[in-house]
Amino acid sequence: MIDESVLHDVLVKYKDFLRTPKWGAQELYKWEAIAVFQNNWNIEAENMSDMLTRSLSATKNLLATKSSFSSRMIQIMADWAPEEIRSMFKDLFDESEDVCVRIEAFKQSATTVFQRYNHGENNHYQDEHAISVYLWLRYPNKYFVYQFGIAKNVAARINTGIVFKKGAYETNISKFYSLYDELNSLIKNDDELRSLLNQHILGKKQYYSDPELITLTIDLGHYIGRYLEDTDFVKIDNEPTDSQDDGLLHDVVREEKDNTTPQSRNYWWLVAKPSIWSLYGMAVDEVQSYTLYNENNHQRRIFKNFLNAKKGDLVIGYEATPTKQIVALLEIAEENNGKELFFKKTETLSAPVDFSSIKDIDELSEMEFLKNKNGSFFKLTEDEYNVLIDIIREDNPINKQDDVEKYDDKAFLDEVFMSKEDLNTLKKLLETKNNLILQGAPGTGKTFAATRLAYAIMGIKDKSRVEFIQFHQNYSYEDFIMGYKPEEDGGFKLQKGVFYNFCRKAKAEPNKHFFFIIDEINRGNLSKIFGELLLLIEKSYRGENVSVKLAYSDELFYVPKNLYIIGMMNTADRSLAMIDYALRRRFAFFKMKPSFDSEGFKKYQNNIDNRKFDKVIDAIKSLNENIMKDDSLGEGFCIGHSYFCEQKKYDEKWLHNVIMYDVAPMLEEYWFDNKETCEHEIEKLTKALDD
Repeated sequence: MIDESVLHDVLVKYKDFLRTPKWGAQELYKWEAIAVFQNNWNIEAENMSDMLTRSLSATKNLLATKSSFSSRMIQIMADWAPEEIRSMFKDLFDESEDVCVRIEAFKQSATTVFQRYNHGENNHYQDEHAISVYLWLRYPNKYFVYQFGIAKNVAARINTGIVFKKGAYETNISKFYSLYDELNSLIKNDDELRSLLNQHILGKKQYYSDPELITLTIDLGHYIGRYLEDTDFVKIDNEPTDSQDDGLLHDVVREEKDNTTPQSRNYWWLVAKPSIWSLYGMAVDEVQSYTLYNENNHQRRIFKNFLNAKKGDLVIGYEATPTKQIVALLEIAEENNGKELFFKKTETLSAPVDFSSIKDIDELSEMEFLKNKNGSFFKLTEDEYNVLIDIIREDNPINKQDDVEKYDDKAFLDEVFMSKEDLNTLKKLLETKNNLILQGAPGTGKTFAATRLAYAIMGIKDKSRVEFIQFHQNYSYEDFIMGYKPEEDGGFKLQKGVFYNFCRKAKAEPNKHFFFIIDEINRGNLSKIFGELLLLIEKSYRGENVSVKLAYSDELFYVPKNLYIIGMMNTADRSLAMIDYALRRRFAFFKMKPSFDSEGFKKYQNNIDNRKFDKVIDAIKSLNENIMKDDSLGEGFCIGHSYFCEQKKYDEKWLHNVIMYDVAPMLEEYWFDNKETCEHEIEKLTKALDD
């Protein structure tokens, strides 16, 4: 798993650092923290809070940073509920249970205690990192200290191939322990490394002896994870700065670039009020200026950030209340001219990232924006930017246009058994109405045709510009546009619906076509689902010139002109209500018919080249003629061609199953009141199979 050649080079540098007095000044507190904990820990102590205070007194910034106060809060909570906290630690230190289960249980119990007894504190701070510190202090020969950012960087920088994902706590912790177990096994037999450590701690009672080099493995992990972005490092003699760092290796930095090397990028967090400036609605490649002075000619807050931003810097775009989401990526297009700073949008996020999903992440705890939200332009460190990008890319993978398959009319006609005239008609209908419903019996290829029609109009198979959903009886406006949804920890949160988000995505790229495809469109209560947007989907009311105020917010909303709606409707399902006139007049309707006589199907049938298959197809065509003649059925109940597609060669078992388990049950439903006709038609099909 670990690339030992890379690790060898790392250890050379790390041993050099261990030889310096500064290593002891900065890092020895970790070995002292264990000794202090071990000397004071007593789970049965009468005063639980006091015992915790003494036990954790030497942990320093392991359990306390400028924005996280894990040790202080667990002591406060032990004052509130000593027996509950005592029970939490007993369960955490019970080795009979899986460690991931114990960590999650401790975190949930902390939340319960905090919510029950809290009288003004902001956070209990008992996250995976803090809980892993408790485990390490209690069992220093077994457990390592977990930090997501460190673990992620260690895995990458020593070429392990392990990937850590934000939010996948149990999986991440399991991978972390396995990784560090291997790292420990590779260093604990290194006599030189052990000798260098012993020079600092051997014979000194205030330090834990670390016989298994577990704590040294933790220290090495921080060295790799926080400082080994490049392989070349130099030591400098400057004293440690007042940093949010956790106290490791302040005197080792990346080698400075010479004057011929371009300056490194800066990273920024931009806040926009959507009522004034919508980052989501801003088009990709559009440049927008932002004034350095407000309307009263006062400098913007954190004015130095506006002055320090330079062309090419990368920017995370965040929309404030009511959106409260990361919605876009930008870059500095031009440096300030004394009056304005210029931003260029580079990407619209198809899946915006909620503020709630980042506000409690340990690696972001020192973010300038999180410490004081007053302002609009905030500095990000490179590590903070990378953490945010990792979160963004989980649901917004990069779509490389070069990798997207080309798609044209010929590709459509090769896949969809339809005439070129019908394809041209479909294109014209969408151009004319913007909204189209493909209606027909089961098996006529409605869903397949809808997605391929979108690709044919785009000219490529770009799935990022196609959204596919299915209506059902319980589908609501709240699912489609927006509404309040319950949260795990109680309460309700206003969440944007799938159509709302897709409209915003289409607005951001007005020169591209976007397709919203709705399967079983007539299964939903359409007036209820569309709500006030029933007006806006009509072509003559498309675009920003016609907006309505949404039911759950004060936001003015419009449906963009480059968004096309394609619905599918099953005409053979008698249980479905017809679409009401108000919605019907906003859509064009196209009948999808069985295409057994199309050139495409005939070519497919010739490739199958089987007499029995041909006889079954002839029998189906004869059956459809009888269905169309039946006054109680008609064209909308014909058997479609798609039941018999997607075979490369003849398969008798497959064909038998299609007839007996797809077609026959439909006929039994069609002629539920005419058993004789039903049995006669099924018999003709089975006879074609047996001949």
